[in-house]
Amino acid sequence: MQGRQFGRSGRKVSAIGFGAWAIGGSWGDVSEQDAEAALHAALDEGMTFIDTADVYGGGRSERLVAKVLKARGRPDVMVATKAGRQISPHVSAGYTPAVLERYIDDSLRRLEVDALDLLQLHCPPTEVYYRPEIFAALDGLVVRGKLKAYGVSVEKVEEALKALEYPISSVQIIFNMLRHRPAEHLFARAQAQQVAIIARVPLASGLLTGKLTQASTFAADDHRQFNRHGEAFDVGETFSGVPYEVGLEAVEALRQVAGDVALAQFALRWILMFDAVTVAIPGARNRQQAAANAAAGTLPALSAEQMDEVERIYRTLVKPHVHQRW
Repeated sequence: MQGRQFGRSGRKVSAIGFGAWAIGGSWGDVSEQDAEAALHAALDEGMTFIDTADVYGGGRSERLVAKVLKARGRPDVMVATKAGRQISPHVSAGYTPAVLERYIDDSLRRLEVDALDLLQLHCPPTEVYYRPEIFAALDGLVVRGKLKAYGVSVEKVEEALKALEYPISSVQIIFNMLRHRPAEHLFARAQAQQVAIIARVPLASGLLTGKLTQASTFAADDHRQFNRHGEAFDVGETFSGVPYEVGLEAVEALRQVAGDVALAQFALRWILMFDAVTVAIPGARNRQQAAANAAAGTLPALSAEQMDEVERIYRTLVKPHVHQRW
């Protein structure tokens, strides 16, 4: 497994991490046994970065992470969590220092730690990035020892660029073979400021596993069913905002580029071809998926021809649907 420096933190993390949304909720039923097995497998395979959030299963994901790390004696793993999405209605005015600190205190209890390794604002409304008092409050929580570092999880490149005006440690953003825009301007800026990039939704909600078809069905509590058109949250989080039929067409073309390599592993290795990316965080619902994700971190580099072909497929099939939206 490759290791990469996490911004200016001085810490190194595995290039493939564990996205803990699926073990919390909104992906259909995942038993506690399977969730714990997936986490153990990820750690066994060398993953040292876990990304969770307070709203994943109403705290379930954080509690599962804490349970597994406690059982293992808490190895040198960076745990990133998020706060803000509990605010209802989810508007800028709901973001106050007191509200965020209350959510942070709840995460501290669930994760059973004295300080959060990394706290991320969880895709707040764009207006929040224009409120320096919110970032000043997070600075204060670092000084007080509740946070070791903080960053942002964003929907749009523009939000990430605005966030770089503050002393953030990381930016989490959707980046995969169906969403290329962050590589245009954001990556260079983040690298110049030694800000870590966390690539989320790296497999486009399962599209880039190559296992979905027109006949695929999803449980009622799976966001791939209930958020197809952005009914519950930003549509860009579901299939990366790509219309399902378009995504399936692109996947068939990408499968030819991947050749003998499993498409999911090829997709993860493609992300790691970008030096600005610190860690990609695919989810896993069981031990087998976690192990397969980790294996992508050991694959050789993709060829220039493969990179060019992925770019061509994106430009001709996908770009018109997503590029300027996020």
